[in-house]
Amino acid sequence: MLQPPSVFKTKYWHRLDDGRVICDLCPRHCRLRDGKRGACFIRQALDGEIVLTSYGRSSGFCIDPIEKKPLNHFYPGSSVLSFGTAGCNLSCKFCQNWSISKSREIDTLGEMAMPEQIAQAAKRYGCDSIAFTYNDPVIFMEYAVDAAQACHELGIHSVAVSAGYICDEPRVEFYRHMDAANIDLKGFTERFYHKICSGHLAPVLDTLLYLYHETDVWFEITTLLIPDENDSTAELEKLTCWVYDNLGPDIPIHFSAFHPDFKMLDKPSTPPETVQRAREIALKNGLNYAYVGNIYDEVGDSTYCPGCKKKVLSRNWYKLGDCALTNTGECMYCGYQLSGRFAPPKAFGRQRIPVRIA
Repeated sequence: MLQPPSVFKTKYWHRLDDGRVICDLCPRHCRLRDGKRGACFIRQALDGEIVLTSYGRSSGFCIDPIEKKPLNHFYPGSSVLSFGTAGCNLSCKFCQNWSISKSREIDTLGEMAMPEQIAQAAKRYGCDSIAFTYNDPVIFMEYAVDAAQACHELGIHSVAVSAGYICDEPRVEFYRHMDAANIDLKGFTERFYHKICSGHLAPVLDTLLYLYHETDVWFEITTLLIPDENDSTAELEKLTCWVYDNLGPDIPIHFSAFHPDFKMLDKPSTPPETVQRAREIALKNGLNYAYVGNIYDEVGDSTYCPGCKKKVLSRNWYKLGDCALTNTGECMYCGYQLSGRFAPPKAFGRQRIPVRIA
C-alpha cells in the first residue's frame, strides 16, 4: 500500500462510561470526546477509539550526520535519513523545532511516504540508519515502528530522538524496534518540567532506567541549557550524579547551548562557558563521555579514551577528524574498549541534504 490512510487505528486507549476515550500512550492521558484531538494534535478520538492521523505523512526528509541527533557513539561518521510528522506531547516554551512540533497545519505533512518507501529510500541514498526526529516519535509510534521494521529487513538501523515521555506498556513496544535513541532530559527539577514543558520529570527518568536495565538499545542523553532555568551548578551536579548512580559512567551526555526561540525570545543565548562548565561537572562526577553542542569547541566535542585519557576521535560540529579507534571501538593507544556501536569509520561530515521520497 503506497497511499497513506486517512486514519490509522491504535491500541493504547480505553473508553470511559461517559463516552470519552482516554489515550494511554503518554502520561498526559488526554480525555477526548469524539472528534477531538489530543495535546499532541495527531492522535484523535474517532468512533469511540483513538486513531493516528499522520500515518504515512511527514513534514519532510533530510539526510544528516548521525552526530546531529546527537549520537557520538553510534557508528560515528555515518549518515541517517531523518524525518518527523507534526505535533508533540510536551509544550516546551523553548522548542527549537516549533514550526513542526506545534504545527496545526495539514500542509506541514505534505510529504507522503509509507514505511516500505522510507526503507527503500534509505537504502538508495546509502544511509546506515533512519531517525525519527524533529518532533517526538512516541506520538506517531505506529508509523515509526512499521518504518523501523521495514528498515530492519534491509539492514538499516532505527534511531529515536525523543523526550522519553511515554507510558510503561507502549514504551516496551516502541523501544523493542529501536536500535538507538537520544533522550532529551530537559532539566532535573519537577519545577522546570511543569513550568516550562507542561510535563513531569519522573516518566522521563523511568524511560532512561528502562532503556538501561531492560533493553539493548544504545542511548545517549541531551540537555539543552537555558540561562537561569536549568543551568545552575547545583542542578547540574544532581543531574550528572543521578546519571552516574543509576546508568553508570558510560552513557554519553550532551550539553547544548540554547538560542532564543518560540515562547522564550526574552532569554539570552547560553554562553559557551556555561556549556563547557556542565561538561566539566559531568566528567568530575565520573561520567566517561561528556560533550558540548551548538557551539564550536573541538575539545568538548571530541571523544577521549577513559583508559589512557588520550583523544581518540576528533570532532568539531559534526565533522570528524583524526581517529585512533579500531573498527570495533578499541583505543589504539591502550586497547581500552569504548562504549557504543562501532564499524569502519565513515566521513559524511556536516552535510544536510533534503530529499524527496515519494
